[in-house]
Amino acid sequence: MTVLLLEDEYPAAERLQRLLAQAAPEARVVAHHDTVAGAVDWLRTHPAPDLILADIHLADGISLDVFDQLVVTTPVIFTTAYDQYALQAFRTHSVDYLLKPIKLAELQTALQKLRQWHSPALAASVVAERLQDLLHQAPADPSAAPAPKTRFLVRQGEQLLPVAAADIAWFQSRHETVTLVTLAGQRYLVDYTLEQLEQRLDPGQFFRLNRQFIAQLAAVQRLHPWFNGKLKLDLQPAPADEVIVSREKAAAVKSWLED
Repeated sequence: MTVLLLEDEYPAAERLQRLLAQAAPEARVVAHHDTVAGAVDWLRTHPAPDLILADIHLADGISLDVFDQLVVTTPVIFTTAYDQYALQAFRTHSVDYLLKPIKLAELQTALQKLRQWHSPALAASVVAERLQDLLHQAPADPSAAPAPKTRFLVRQGEQLLPVAAADIAWFQSRHETVTLVTLAGQRYLVDYTLEQLEQRLDPGQFFRLNRQFIAQLAAVQRLHPWFNGKLKLDLQPAPADEVIVSREKAAAVKSWLED
């Protein structure tokens, strides 16, 4: 079974490949792309894979854009932190829609649905079952978005402490863990992915800078022009890693800081 993997978070991609090796040893990832443009180019120039594993948010857009640009008949398993795209995903050849963090048992179930996909009668029953699941998951008002989080509970030893969103400088994802750092320099681990945080934080105050960082407005001290149209940002408190914004996101970051 050949697999095209679409994922812009490299630790998540590596973890998914490990899970795939356990769930389907016969599977072989033939390509991995982190952008819509890369996926479209690959699909145009290579034989169709047996399966596409696709995160929703890629580095230059959402993976659903791939299916708007091309006629793709390959079955797709979406692996994402965004449940609001489920009904849109169903309009593609979606076998399943798995929410991160993905569990081995969930991936195994999705792959079993894929095997049933090759039987028309079984495929019809799988589609009907999946549509019913999605309809149950859909909010009463599809346009309604959850209110931005104003505080987080973080663990300090045996205690849980509330941290106001206004006191948070930035979040960083490293090695499949996310760290919250306050404006005062305190550090805590949180049980959220950056994708989940991006959906729940106030977009006027917080911005997803790259694969690793979400920063609050007050934490951004300076912007430096970088290579190939990129930006380098100075955050306070300063993280150990450089914070580089891609050329594609540079204009959006400037607009966020100005507005």
